Amino acid sequence: MLRLALILHIFIGSTLGGSAVIAALVMGYSTIWTILIAAVVGFVLAVPVSAIVARKLYGG
Repeated sequence: MLRLALILHIFIGSTLGGSAVIAALVMGYSTIWTILIAAVVGFVLAVPVSAIVARKLYGG
């Protein structure tokens, strides 16, 4: 299950990170630190999301 979660984290992390960056840019935050923080927050939030998705895919 760990292998599946890591593979899912690549896709879910980039999706959530990109969405967070777009949200930050839409709100008018265009400094490099704000964009980096938004990307990192999205990537970190993908850890539990990918674990939940992997658990659901394994049926447990």
